[in-house]
Amino acid sequence: MFEDFFIERLISLRNQKNVSAREMSLAIGQNESYINRIENRKAFPSMQSFFYICEYFQISPMDFFNDGCSYPAKTNKIIEDLNKLNETQLDIIITVINGLLERNHS
Repeated sequence: MFEDFFIERLISLRNQKNVSAREMSLAIGQNESYINRIENRKAFPSMQSFFYICEYFQISPMDFFNDGCSYPAKTNKIIEDLNKLNETQLDIIITVINGLLERNHS
């Protein structure tokens, strides 16, 4: 079950980034079939490789396992930007978000 989640999450994040398994493998310093082997259940990453995978996606290990967050890199970027806003600007953002959420529920 854990392995299934890991593989599905890896595939999902890789697809969001729109890169091939080969491109990602090479980008994290592995041989060209590394990610493909993980996705096909022929290998499982070491802890160090897992950290490289998270770094590649620009997410934390906690983000990787947070299945309630479909787009962790984008969410982290939004949070980073929100931290730069003042209280009035944050109130505007809250209003916009609430409007978007209400629209989704109608």
